[in-house]
Amino acid sequence: MTDHESEAIPPCPECNEAYSYEQGHLLVCPMCGHEWSPAEAAEAAEATAITDAFGTPLSDGDTITVIKDLKVKGSSLVVKVGTKVRNIRLADGFGGHDIDCKIDGIGPMQLKSEFVRKA
Repeated sequence: MTDHESEAIPPCPECNEAYSYEQGHLLVCPMCGHEWSPAEAAEAAEATAITDAFGTPLSDGDTITVIKDLKVKGSSLVVKVGTKVRNIRLADGFGGHDIDCKIDGIGPMQLKSEFVRKA
């Protein structure tokens, strides 16, 4: 198997191991035994893509702009509309907070993608 072929086969959606292989019309993971179709994998990847409030896909390292005043829980601080946040990290956060970032003057925090737009 060449390097190009191994890149075309996605990792297992159950255990995330990279040892998946094709068997007929299915993809199989030898580590956990999970079987799935390539179409299933493509649909799952589309469904888990994180987008901003306007449907633009976000990725690690992007710069975003806040589109709504956001109160910072546990303090009297507010993240104002138009605040730019650089070098974001996407995460599976608690309660729908899927963006990890550091905001100048406030510090590290998590944001929901529905309140930002890609800059």
